[in-house]
Amino acid sequence: MAINLKGRSLDSLLNFSTDEVKYLIDLSIDLKKSKYQGLQTLNRPFIGKNIAIMFQKDSTRTRCAFEVAGADLGAGVTYIGPQGSNFGKKESIEDTAKVLGRFYDGIEFRGFAQKDIDALVKYSGVPVWNGLTDEEHPTQIIADFMTMKEQLGELKNKKVVFIGDIKNNMGHSILIGAAFMGMHVTLCGPKTYHKDIRKDVIKSCEVLFARNGGSLTLSDDKIKAAKDADVIYTDVWVSLGEPFDLFDTRIGELEQFQVDMKMINSAKENIVFLHCLPAFHDDHTEFSRDIASKFGSKYPIVKNGAMEVTDEVFQSKYNKAFDQAENRLHSIKAIMLSTIGY
Repeated sequence: MAINLKGRSLDSLLNFSTDEVKYLIDLSIDLKKSKYQGLQTLNRPFIGKNIAIMFQKDSTRTRCAFEVAGADLGAGVTYIGPQGSNFGKKESIEDTAKVLGRFYDGIEFRGFAQKDIDALVKYSGVPVWNGLTDEEHPTQIIADFMTMKEQLGELKNKKVVFIGDIKNNMGHSILIGAAFMGMHVTLCGPKTYHKDIRKDVIKSCEVLFARNGGSLTLSDDKIKAAKDADVIYTDVWVSLGEPFDLFDTRIGELEQFQVDMKMINSAKENIVFLHCLPAFHDDHTEFSRDIASKFGSKYPIVKNGAMEVTDEVFQSKYNKAFDQAENRLHSIKAIMLSTIGY
């Protein structure tokens, strides 16, 4: 069937169909091949168009991916940082959306509340793309499942494990993506976290699993969870914007859920390790050294700066996080191209 996403916003992946999600993943792969072949310079359909990228939370990959994708397509890109506008402060989100919609052909938003991006969608009149909110990270997910498909081929009935803070936006997003792909997903984290997984997301994914295949399993044992896994995915234990003091509690809750070689060796031989980055796997950043200094004596697992993944795993052949990071560019290009149209 023909897929037409022109004029659509990617505020939540759950607003799309299975065919539409698969289309975006396949288009991302095709656009990556075109860039490698140097063909993107022959067709720049966004010449004369402009894109705004708005950040309440800064990000290396999201910003760079949108800027390079826009440039590859011929668009002008305006970056608006956390202090770069009166968005929601001196000017309402609704009024800001109406103004930006008159200047721009598309808007990326990366921030906190899902209701803020909902307002942008409602009032801007142009496609809006969710670069991350507290609830979901749909542009990341297209890149993630693009990477899985590159590494594994057909994804139906493959097994992906998300381990760590399973109640965060990435835990929910991996669940959503797996349901679209017909994959078996295990969310592995403390039992106390299981009840905090959003019931509305589980309900929506159960409908998708019934249609596409796959399943959801909850676990608090990383070795059992890793059995027969094709993909192991983790994320930071404390997200950007959460207070530093939360690390004390969170490390205590999650120290048994670090991805280490014992977990990797419990999975399939060709296991793929993914991380949406930045990753705390050594003491080469000021932040990880601070964590090691403050909490290393209390929690030996972080004494070398590693938290959610050991450096041994991160430096291993199993780590495809940098392919995953590159794929943000190609997937974002696919999302913009499909929704703005050409």
